[in-house]
Amino acid sequence: MNAPITFAICGFGDRGSTYASMRELFPDKMKVVAVADLNPYKVKKARELYDIPQENCFASGEEMLAQPRLADVMIVSTMDRQHVDHAIPALERGYHVLMEKPISPDIGKCRRMLEAAAQHPDQHVILCHVLRYTQFYNVLKDIIDSGKIGKVVSICANENVAYWHQAHSFVRGNWRNSDQTSPMILQKSCHDMDILTWLIGQKCKAVSSMGGIEHFKAERAPEGSTPYCLGGCKAKESCIFDAEKIYITSKKTGVRSGNGWLSSILCVDGTEEAVRAALENGQYGRCVYHCDNNVVDHQQTNLLMEDGSTISFTMCAFTEDCYRYFKAMGTKGEIEADMKSNTIRVRVFGQEEELIDLKKLAQDLKGHGGGDSGIIADFLDMLLNNAPPTERTTTLVNSMESHYIALAAEESRKAGGQLIDLAEFRNR
Repeated sequence: MNAPITFAICGFGDRGSTYASMRELFPDKMKVVAVADLNPYKVKKARELYDIPQENCFASGEEMLAQPRLADVMIVSTMDRQHVDHAIPALERGYHVLMEKPISPDIGKCRRMLEAAAQHPDQHVILCHVLRYTQFYNVLKDIIDSGKIGKVVSICANENVAYWHQAHSFVRGNWRNSDQTSPMILQKSCHDMDILTWLIGQKCKAVSSMGGIEHFKAERAPEGSTPYCLGGCKAKESCIFDAEKIYITSKKTGVRSGNGWLSSILCVDGTEEAVRAALENGQYGRCVYHCDNNVVDHQQTNLLMEDGSTISFTMCAFTEDCYRYFKAMGTKGEIEADMKSNTIRVRVFGQEEELIDLKKLAQDLKGHGGGDSGIIADFLDMLLNNAPPTERTTTLVNSMESHYIALAAEESRKAGGQLIDLAEFRNR
């Protein structure tokens, strides 16, 4: 294919707008030429940002997909349960597809997607498991594959969600209810199921999981709380989850301090006045103890791999910051790493510790540690050079294992931690 590769964005929310914005990094290779979103203000914003012709601006993915092919690639970044219903028609119209994770919370739809992709072998379908494209995890992969710490026997990994991120996305936000979207272990942590199994190159043999909603429920509500934070709540001053604090006054996440990520979800015009208006009666202004959320705020998942190694993965809302931690223990040494400091410590038994500071190596550590730009760079190069996927590429086939593990983990959690055999689960 010739540059620039043209992109149609199906869903211009947080993820769709993030991938579209990569045009600024790759201006000679990438061009955004079409957009669809249910929110007309988002469509207008995209049209203005990327100079998209009015005839290529649509009020829904279905309306866009009713047209002949408009671009080389369609980015499918709609809601979880819509992904397959948008991606399959995109394939049928000749698009390459870059699909936001997860494929689907419905295992039957995942299999339909695999079948559709197999029927279009000349078109790429890549899932946005962006962690595989970070320098952080690629360095870890190289160290493990080198044998420096011997055979990996056990891994401990944490996904620290952060209290404000949990309140925003998984209590008040679009991914609060698994009946409408996906269970937390799939929506948030299929990233982790994918990256952890990729790092050691093993499939999962069995999984068990426990967790639930500890805090974000009505019986935990402080005295005097109201359905909306700006509705005269008497607990407002002492509540760390107060919407005004998170979206307006917080030095870390508030619009008053110039932090635009969270506020951009509430309204296209990210001014303090617009954010405050959105909080008065919108979903993000609701009390976290009086929402319709049902996804977990903590979950512990244990994996037994086919080679006998084990992985312990913890996802928890109750952390100050949002980052991942990793420790691998091998027969000759150990690795300890975290994405907050972007450092990796390698300790070969009996030798001095080796410290790897990724801040000195990586050019881009923003957006999932550089994964957001990494996947776009990889995808563009694959299309421009007519190159086949590599072992790292997050094809549907490569990504499906993470979905089996996550969905089996959720089944286990609902059954009180019952051990689920993955071979049996895959073949249902």
